[in-house]
Amino acid sequence: MDPSRLVDDVRFPLRTAAFAGVTFGMYGLLEVDCARSPASAREQLLHTWMHRYGQALVKLYGIDVRAGGPHVGAGAQYPGTDARGRGRLFVMNHRSGLDVPVTLAHFECTILSRADLARWPVIGVAARRAGVLFVDRSDKRSGAASVNAMASALEGGRAVMVYPEGTTYAGDEVRPFRQGAFAAAHRAGAEIVPVGIAYGGGDAAYLDESFVDHMKRVSRARRTVASIEVGEPIAPGPEKDALRLAAHDAVQALVHRARATLDER
Repeated sequence: MDPSRLVDDVRFPLRTAAFAGVTFGMYGLLEVDCARSPASAREQLLHTWMHRYGQALVKLYGIDVRAGGPHVGAGAQYPGTDARGRGRLFVMNHRSGLDVPVTLAHFECTILSRADLARWPVIGVAARRAGVLFVDRSDKRSGAASVNAMASALEGGRAVMVYPEGTTYAGDEVRPFRQGAFAAAHRAGAEIVPVGIAYGGGDAAYLDESFVDHMKRVSRARRTVASIEVGEPIAPGPEKDALRLAAHDAVQALVHRARATLDER
């Protein structure tokens, strides 16, 4: 057997075991830190530990992230609240299971995710503790509840990252955005921060495969190159549909910028 292929095959079980260890280890440290701290400090502690968790996963999976734009371009995490103390809505195109650790490493936020994630072993535990908001896109009542939950989070000073295409796609074309998150931002008067992501090559894309098969495939790679570009915030406006269209156009332009950054290297 080709030794290089053997090494690639071994990366998946090793990284999976390390993922479980990192998840439960950091979860335990978070709980200890929260137990020793006043209640007023716990929200910031959660942000601090989720940032560390995202950075650890980015390193574990060999993701080389080139980041450009406000805050992240200087190596900082993008703050989740604006000058008014209102939470920000981050919106990004969705291409891979690796999008989540990249998000956690660069943005102070919780994430809107599919409902079944809450039941997954290991990942579900981390997601629930991180305050992930879950939505069942096949259930209209769940969709309405998620809009209410997002609006409440934003009004309370918590940022939310959404992938408003609704699922993952390959390539750099940004598909139409769903309306729900923009209805929440409109209701809360929240800034919308557009983000574009692109990956080197096509191996990171999550398409017609199970999540386990997807992670097995991306885990075999020694290194995955990604580029994120962050745009200027879009101020809340009177028309939620106009916000959705403006955010879509901004994300599309940022994806092209992220791709250009990869092509330059």
